[in-house]
Amino acid sequence: MAISTSKAGSAQIKESVYSWEGKDKSGKTVRGELRAGGEAIVNVTLRRQGVMVTKIKKKVYRSGKKITGKDIALFTRQLATMMKAGVPLLQSFDIVGKGHANPSMSKLIMDLRSDIETGTSLNNAFRKYPLYFDPLFCNLVGAGEQAGILEDLLTRLAIYKEKTLAIKAKIKSALMYPVSILAIAFVVTAVIMIWVVPAFKSVFASFGANLPAPTLVVMGISEFFVQWWWAIFGTIGGTIYFFFQAWQRSLKVQRFMDIALLKAPIFGTVIRKAAIARWTRTLATMFAAGVPLVEALDSVGGAAGNAVYLDATRKIQNEVSTGTSLTVAMQNANVFPNLVTQMVAIGEESGALDSMLSKVADFFEEEVDEAVAALSSLMEPLIMVILGVLIGGLVIAMYLPIFKLGSVV
Repeated sequence: MAISTSKAGSAQIKESVYSWEGKDKSGKTVRGELRAGGEAIVNVTLRRQGVMVTKIKKKVYRSGKKITGKDIALFTRQLATMMKAGVPLLQSFDIVGKGHANPSMSKLIMDLRSDIETGTSLNNAFRKYPLYFDPLFCNLVGAGEQAGILEDLLTRLAIYKEKTLAIKAKIKSALMYPVSILAIAFVVTAVIMIWVVPAFKSVFASFGANLPAPTLVVMGISEFFVQWWWAIFGTIGGTIYFFFQAWQRSLKVQRFMDIALLKAPIFGTVIRKAAIARWTRTLATMFAAGVPLVEALDSVGGAAGNAVYLDATRKIQNEVSTGTSLTVAMQNANVFPNLVTQMVAIGEESGALDSMLSKVADFFEEEVDEAVAALSSLMEPLIMVILGVLIGGLVIAMYLPIFKLGSVV
C-alpha cells in the first residue's frame, strides 16, 4: 500500500523546464535545459551524466498570444529546413523554439523537445497536443519516421499547411469585406438616427407646416432608435454571439450552415472550390506519403472543412473499402465536378494519382484566387450603391422640408 501511495504522489509532481550550467569531466563549461520535477532531480540527473552543476534556474515562460495555424505552419517549415540541413532533431527544436516570436509557441516546442529527449517518438510527442496537431499531421509524421523520409514529409506538410492557410485567408477576406462595410454603415446610420435627426426635429418643429412623408418616416425611425437603442444593439450583439457559439458547439448548426454556405448565390461557388482544393490537396499529400487510400480518407473528410464533403468522404471510403474504384466512388458521391473525377480516373489508370490530385488542387486554388478577385471587384461598386442609397436617402429626407420652405418663400 505504501508503494502505491508513493507512486500516486510522484505522479502528481508537476514538471517544469530548468536551465542549468555546469562543468563536465574535462572542466569545460556546459549549458542546457532539462524538464524535471524539481531542482534536486535536475542535479541528480546531471551528476549521473558526469556534469558538476554550478547553476540551476527554473525557466519561466511569458504568457504569449494564442497559438494559430500560422504558427504551426511556420514551425513545420522551420523544422523541415533544419532537418534537411542535417541539424540533429533535438538541436533543431532548440533553435526553432528559442527563436520563435510567440512565447506560447516557444513553450509548446520546448515541451515537445523534452518529450523527445526522454525517448518518445516524434509522432507520439505530437499526438499529446491534438489541439495543435491534427490526426493528418501525426499520421504523416509517423509515416515519415517509419519510412526514413521524415524531412521530405515535413516539407510536404509545410507546403500543405501554407496552401491551406492561404485559401482560408482568401475566403475570410472575401466574406469579411462586405460584412465589415455593412456593419460600419449600420453604426453610421445609428449615429445619424440617435444624434443628428433629433437636432433637425427641433428645427422642423418651428416651421408650422406639414412635413413630407419621407421626413416623417425617418423621424419615426429616429424616435424608435433614441428610445430603444440599448435594446437594438443588445439584441444584435446577443444574436451574433449566440449564433457563433451555437455554430462552434452544435453539430446540427454547423451542418446547416455548411449546406447553406454552399448554396449561397454569390459566395457558394467560392466556398465549394475551396473545399475541393483542400480535399484534393489533403488526399494528394497523404497518398504521396504512402498512406493506404482507405486510411488516408479518414483525415481527408475533416480537412475539407465542410460537413457535405465529410459525409461524401465517408461514403467514398465505404465504397472504396469494398473494392470500388476511387473514381466511381467520387462520381456516386455527386459533390465533385466532372473535371475532378476525370483527372482522378487518369491518375488511377496511369499510377500517378498523387500527381493528378496535386494538379487538381493547384487548379482549384487558382480558381479561388480568381473568384475572390472577381468578388472584390463586384462587391465594391455594389456596396457603394447600398451606402449611397442609405446615407443619401437619409440626407434627402431631412433636407426635403428645407427645400419645401425655400419654394414657399
